[in-house]
Amino acid sequence: MERTITFAGDPNIGVFARVLGDIAIIPPESTEEFKTAVRDALDVTLVETTIQGSTIIGSLAAGNSRGVVVSGLATEEEVGLLAEHREVLLLNESMNAAGNVIMANDTFAAVHEDMPADLSKAIGQFLGVKVISINLGGVKTVGMAGVATNKGVIVHPRATERQIALLEEVAQVPVGTGSINMGGGLVGTGLLVNERGYLAGNATSGFELGRIEDVFGFLE
Repeated sequence: MERTITFAGDPNIGVFARVLGDIAIIPPESTEEFKTAVRDALDVTLVETTIQGSTIIGSLAAGNSRGVVVSGLATEEEVGLLAEHREVLLLNESMNAAGNVIMANDTFAAVHEDMPADLSKAIGQFLGVKVISINLGGVKTVGMAGVATNKGVIVHPRATERQIALLEEVAQVPVGTGSINMGGGLVGTGLLVNERGYLAGNATSGFELGRIEDVFGFLE
């Protein structure tokens, strides 16, 4: 199966879509090719919606199998569509680009290190996970500097040994570094992955794909 694709010619597919276990949230204008690739590679139900009228779903949504966290600027109709598949938490604070500031699986959530403590606590309670405030290699937008599933976590290549150790402690799955789209450290911008499979931006090298398969346990 082909493991790379673009969204409207853009290899930064993780900016436009968000995978939460058995669902993938994608923009309504996604092509049939994109929809089919996501459905086939990840074995997911597609949820087609904008968030706050925008197609940058990956930047505006985060979560796990228990819930989805989205910008408080999402419309009532958008929230209603999401609520058919997950409980929904709206971020009404200034730090509301959930997909940029939260990386989560069913065990933990890593959040932007400047996020207010009451907000990070609320996110942890909502998703039913332990929360850590962290940057990854100096990048505070952890939702784009890393990607987590219940089988592995891949993070920015500049993430330190201490940061990786902290993640391993809370995630309870293998944590490794990697890149996307020919050296991009913001792996979340170009990777869609769950326990069943993955898709990467079409500029991603064979070596980078191999690293993704290794970290998430897809190697035979």
